[in-house]
Amino acid sequence: SRRQAIVYSLLSGLAEPVGAAVAYVVLLLFLGGRAMPPQVMGATFALVAGIMVYISLDELLPTSRAYGQGHDSLFGLVGGMAVMALSLLVI
Repeated sequence: SRRQAIVYSLLSGLAEPVGAAVAYVVLLLFLGGRAMPPQVMGATFALVAGIMVYISLDELLPTSRAYGQGHDSLFGLVGGMAVMALSLLVI
């Protein structure tokens, strides 16, 4: 039903803020209130970016090709990477 789909979507979306709060508390305890070194932040961002690209290439693109929209998905992936690269240059 539509209501059940909305509830499941909401619960799925709540995983990110809850995970972020848990990670924040763990980092506060681990670092003792000190700031996280920039090298650790850079490595963490690189790891997360690599995971996201892997999921996009390994899961989403083959699925979109099965439905005949492979090129559109690839253009979206490349466009998203371009926007991210430009945002890093602007900031």
